[in-house]
Amino acid sequence: MPELYRKVDVPFELYEINLLQASDDDLKKISDELGLALSVEEMKRVKVYFERTGRNPYDIELQSIAQAWSEHCCYKSSKCYLKQYLFEIEADYVISAIEEDAGVVVFDDNYAYVVAMESHNHPSAIEPYGGAATGVGGILRDVLCMGAQPVALLDPLFFGNLDTPEDEIPRGTKHPLYLFSGVVAGIRDYGNRVGIPTVAGMVFFDDSYLTNCLVNVGCVGIARKDRIVHSRAGSEEDLFVLAGGLTGRDGIHGVTFASAELDESSEEESRSAVQLGNPIMKEPLIHACLEVVEKGYLTGMKDLGGGGLSCVIGEMALAAGFGAEVWLDKVPLKEEGMAPWEIWVSESQERMMLTVNPKHVDEVLYIFQKWDIPAVVVGRVTGDRKLRVYYQGYKIYDMDIDFVVKAVEYCREYRVKEVVEVDETSPVHDFSKLILEMLSHPNVASREWIIRQYDHMVRASTILPPLHGKANAETHGDAAIIRPTESWKGLALTADVNPWMCKISPYWGTASSFDEMVRNLVAVNAKPHSFADCLNFGNPEKPERMGEFVECVKALGWMARGFGLPCVSGNVSFYNETPHSAVAPTPALMGIGIVEDVRKAITSHFKGKGDVVLVGETAKEFGGSLYCAVTSQKSTVVPKTSPEKLKNYSSAMLSAFKQFRVYACHDLSEGGLAIALAEMCIGGSGCKVKAKDYVSLFSESNTRWLVEVDGGEELVKFFEERGLKAELIGESMGDLMEITYSGGTLVIEVEKLDSAWRGGLIKYTGW
Repeated sequence: MPELYRKVDVPFELYEINLLQASDDDLKKISDELGLALSVEEMKRVKVYFERTGRNPYDIELQSIAQAWSEHCCYKSSKCYLKQYLFEIEADYVISAIEEDAGVVVFDDNYAYVVAMESHNHPSAIEPYGGAATGVGGILRDVLCMGAQPVALLDPLFFGNLDTPEDEIPRGTKHPLYLFSGVVAGIRDYGNRVGIPTVAGMVFFDDSYLTNCLVNVGCVGIARKDRIVHSRAGSEEDLFVLAGGLTGRDGIHGVTFASAELDESSEEESRSAVQLGNPIMKEPLIHACLEVVEKGYLTGMKDLGGGGLSCVIGEMALAAGFGAEVWLDKVPLKEEGMAPWEIWVSESQERMMLTVNPKHVDEVLYIFQKWDIPAVVVGRVTGDRKLRVYYQGYKIYDMDIDFVVKAVEYCREYRVKEVVEVDETSPVHDFSKLILEMLSHPNVASREWIIRQYDHMVRASTILPPLHGKANAETHGDAAIIRPTESWKGLALTADVNPWMCKISPYWGTASSFDEMVRNLVAVNAKPHSFADCLNFGNPEKPERMGEFVECVKALGWMARGFGLPCVSGNVSFYNETPHSAVAPTPALMGIGIVEDVRKAITSHFKGKGDVVLVGETAKEFGGSLYCAVTSQKSTVVPKTSPEKLKNYSSAMLSAFKQFRVYACHDLSEGGLAIALAEMCIGGSGCKVKAKDYVSLFSESNTRWLVEVDGGEELVKFFEERGLKAELIGESMGDLMEITYSGGTLVIEVEKLDSAWRGGLIKYTGW
C-alpha cells in the first residue's frame, strides 16, 4: 500500500500527496482526510493532470483545487441549466451581468447602480450570529469591488417553525427561535456598525428549514459610470495588493463545508469554517477602497470571499488572460504557525485584492495606511496563464490557472414530479376569526421586532422605509425606496419568494414569486428594472432535488424574458439538506425598480380619502395559500400567471399613477384580498367594501393590486379600455374594516386588526 502523504524537507509544514500511485479508494480517503469534498471522479481528473506534469501535488495545490471546484465557487451543477434558461436576457441599460461579483446597471447619465445577492446558509445554521454577520460583510465587499459605494442592504431569511417543541429538535440542530434571534442580531450589529441601512427583506417560517435555515443577503451600491472597476487584472506589469483584515484560521474550508449536506456532527466539526466578521475594520476599508478608486489608481479589484486567496488571484489573472506569481509569506497573519495551505484557502473577512500599476503602488499603500488599514504587495501579474506560489523562497505551487478555475461542469440527471391539481377548499364558519388568525400567523405578522433593530435611515437616503403610516401604528410597505444621488430619481427594492407554492409546484411557485416581486415594485410607483436571485435547494446529486431546481430556473427564465427584466447577478446554494429533510425550493428574488421622482412614491396605508379599486383577476387558486395553512384544507392549484399578463397590468398601473390621484396602493399576496385590506387599514383608516365569497376574499391569484384613488369609476374604466379587469369594491373611511359578502357582513375594529397583526411574533420573541 503506497504512502499517501510525505512531509517535504523545508523549514515549514508542507506535504506531498501521492496521487500518482493512489487507487480509487486512496483517492476517496485523501479527499475525506484533507476535507476536499471532491468526488472520486473529480480526484481522478486531478490525478490525470498531475500525471501529465510528471509529479505529485503538494497539499496547497490540492486544497486550491478543492476550493475552486466546490459547488459554492464554480456552480458546477447549476451552470448548465442557468445558461440554458436564464442568462443573456438582453437590456441595453445593463453594463455588466452575471460575469463578475455584482451586476452593474445604468441608473442615469452619470451613475450606475450595482447589485449583488448571496447566501450564508450553512455558517448561519452552525453559528447564527457570526454566520449572518459575515454574510452581510461579504455582500458589501461584492458591491464595493466594482468601485461602488454600498447604499442599502436587504435580507430574506427562512427558519423552522418557532413553536417547534424542544423534544422534536433533531440532534445537532439548534432551535429555530435561537437561530432566528442570532441571525437578526448578526445582521443588526454588522449593518448598523458599518453604517449601511438595511431597508428591505422578508422572513418565512416552515418546517423544511428546521435543520437548515437559510440566510440570504442582498446589497445595492452606486458608482460613477467612469469609475467602475472590474474584477480582473489590468496589464502584465500590475502588482497584487492585499488590503484589509489579517489572515487567520477562521473560515478554512468554508466553501467546501457549504457544498455538502449538514448532519448532526456539523455543529462540532465545521465551526472553524465559519468566518469572523469585523465591521469596525470594514467601515474604513470601504472608505479607503473608494478613495483609491476615485483617484484612478486601480486596474482591478475583487473581494476575498469563498476560497480566499486561492480563488481571487487566479480568477483576476485569468479574467484578463494572464497568470500570476504570489509571495505567500508577505501575507499579514493573525497567528503564528499557519501552514501555507491554511493561509492560501483561509476565508478571513474584510479583505480586498487590488491590482495596481507599479507607478501608483506607493500612493495606494499610503491611502490605506492613512485609513489605518493593513495593505501589502503580495504578488505580480505574469504573461503566461500559470499561477506560481512561493513561500520563504520555495516554490510550493505551480499549476495552469485554466485547469483550476474553469473547474468542472455537470448537466445532472433530474426528475420532475407530477402535480395533480386538486382543490378541496370550502368556506369556514367565522370569517372574522379567520382573518385575525391569519394576521397573527408568523408568515404574515408584523416584522417590527426585526425592523426596529436595523438602522434603515442611516446615510439619510431612505425615502420610503419598510414601515410607514400613522405614528406608532405603522404598517409594512411593498418595497423600500432609496435616493442614492442628489437627483430626485430613486431605486425601489424588494425581496420575494413563496416557498409554500414552490414546494407544491416549483415551476408555478417560482413564476408566482416573480409576479409578486414585480407587483411590489409597481405598488410604490417604480418601473421594474432588473433583478438578482439567490436559488436555495437541496442536494443536486438527487434527481428529485435537481428537478426542483431546473423547474424553478425554467419558470424564472420564462417570466424574466417575457417581461423583459434582466437577471444581473445571483447565487446558487445547493446541499441545503439534512437527514431530517431538504429545504423547500426557495428561489429568493431581489427586485430593483426605478422611481423617476421619489416625491411621487406611493405608500400602502389607507388615507381615508378615496374609493377602493381591486385591479386584476381572481380565480379559485389556493395551492400554497395562507388560507389552506390556517384552515388545514388541501389545494394543489398554485396560482398561475404569465409574463404578458403581468407586463400589461404593470404598464397600465404605472400609467394610471400618472393620470389619477392615487392615495395608496398595495399588492395582494399572502391571505388575498382580506389580508391586504387589513394591512392597509392598520397603518391608516378603515374601509367599507364588498366581496363575493371566500374565494374572492382569500384566493392568492397573481397580478392583483388594491388602489385607493380619487375617482374609482374612472379608474375602472381606464383599465377596461385596455382590456384589463378592475372593480370598484368600496371606499376607505372610519376606524372599522367592514366587508359585505354573500354570507353576510363582517366588521372588525382596526385596533383589533392591529393587535392581532402586531402580536404575531411578540409571543415568541417577548418584545
